[in-house]
This record gives sequence, C-alpha cells and structure tokens, in this order.
Amino acid sequence: MFEVNENYTRVSEFVIVGFPGLHPSFNQLVAWFFFIIYVITVVGNILLVVLFALERSLQKPMYIIMLSLALSDIGVCTVSLPKVIARYWWDDAGISFYTCLIQKQLIHYFGTLTSLIMMTMAMDRYLAICYPLRYTELMTNRTMSLLTALSWVSAMIVPGITTIQTSQMPFCGPNRIIHCYCNTVSMNQLSCADISSQSRLSVSLSMFVLFLPFSFIVFSYVNIIVSVMRMANAQGRLKTFSTCATQGCIILIYYIPRFIVNATPINPNLTMTPDLRIGLALLHR
Repeated sequence: MFEVNENYTRVSEFVIVGFPGLHPSFNQLVAWFFFIIYVITVVGNILLVVLFALERSLQKPMYIIMLSLALSDIGVCTVSLPKVIARYWWDDAGISFYTCLIQKQLIHYFGTLTSLIMMTMAMDRYLAICYPLRYTELMTNRTMSLLTALSWVSAMIVPGITTIQTSQMPFCGPNRIIHCYCNTVSMNQLSCADISSQSRLSVSLSMFVLFLPFSFIVFSYVNIIVSVMRMANAQGRLKTFSTCATQGCIILIYYIPRFIVNATPINPNLTMTPDLRIGLALLHR
C-alpha cells in the first residue's frame, strides 16, 4: 500500500508541540487557563446530568438532547485537555503512538457526535414549530432516546475508518505534532510515504460528516423561520424565535470555526498561522 524502506523503524512516540508561537514564559498561564476551562466544563455538565436524573419534569425530548450534549462535552474535554495541561504545566509533551491513535479516534468521534446531536436538536425544533399538533406524537422520549443512541453508535464509523487508515501508515522520521492533541491531519503529515489518496479520502469523509448534518440544520431552520413569519401574533413570533435563539448560537459557535479549519487545507487562498488554526480547532471542540 505504501512505498517505503522495509527496514524502517516506526516512531514509537510523538511530541505534542501545542502552540508553536507561544513564548515559554506563558506556559504556566496557558496551563491554568485550560485547567480552569476543563474544571468548569466538567463540573457544569455533571451538574446538568445530575439535575436531569433527579428532576422528572426535565425528562423530555429536548432535555434528552441537552443531556447527550453535556456528556459529549465531558468526553471531548477529558480526551483533549488533560494532555494540553500536562504539556504546559510539567512540560510533559510525549505521547505514545497507540495512545495518540486512541486520542485521535476519540477526538474525531466526539466531533462527529456533536454534529449529529445538533442535527437531532434541529429536527426536534423543526417538528415542534412546524408540526406543533403532532409533535408529542412524533417526538416521544422513546423516539428521542433511539435517535440519541443511534448518534452515539454511528458517530464511531467515519473516525474509525480514518484511524485504521492512519494506523497502517509508516512513521519513520518526524514525530512533532503541531497541535494540542493528536488528530488526522497532524498525524498524517508526519507519515514518510505518499499519502495523497489517503488525505483526499480523509478530507472527503470530514466534509461529509460536516455538511450532511449542517445541511439538515439549515433546512430545518429555514422552515422554522418561514413558519414563524406566517404567525399572525407578533408576541408568538418573538417567543418562538427566543426558544430557538440559544440553539442557533450554539450551532453557529460550533460550525463557523469548524468550517474555517476544514476549509484552510483545501483552499490555497485561505491562510492562517498555526497558532490561530489550533485556537479555532480548540474552540469548536
């Protein structure tokens, strides 16, 4: 599959560089920043999970989505941030090859999962606003639980394909990952073989995972806006828009940096510094 010297020695450890332009004097500050972000995110989302479990009035389809999003946030932060904190707190930048592969798989898994959760969120609002009389019939707790479970399972497929692909690549030289965690692009760039076809497949799969949910989200919100504008009651329109505003902001915050980061490698007119690219990648995680 790959043309490379059969006697090569595979790299056994990678080095997480983090932000390449960051002056060492800011290392402790960055470590504390990510540590505080990690604690706030995990504790806040755990409180949401506990509240959902204890308060029966919250056990509705919309809150099942929020529960799933909270668990996904805990997962992605736990996979990505501890190594960044260790990198800047104790200068512990080393990560073994297979640990890096696992981190890469989970990073992309939770990214895909978040896209699917947001698509489900948009579907829920679409049914609630465009079909209000049939909403309780169409979107039950059981239906939402099945959709959520399907998202958690199916989100493993595309990252699994790229992880298997990366595991078969030869790594025989450079081992410095210019990022705060292991991901497909950063790892594949270190391969010592021609991986152009593998890179095209990775980009295609990434775009598929990005655009399929986003297309449905756009379709849902366009229909929501049309339905709301047809309402005769101005107060009703305002109330309905307000219920979607929070979700809309969450979706935009997630997708805008993601689009920019994914478009940069394939569009030569889009350039950004490694530090900015890494910062945007962390933002949409």
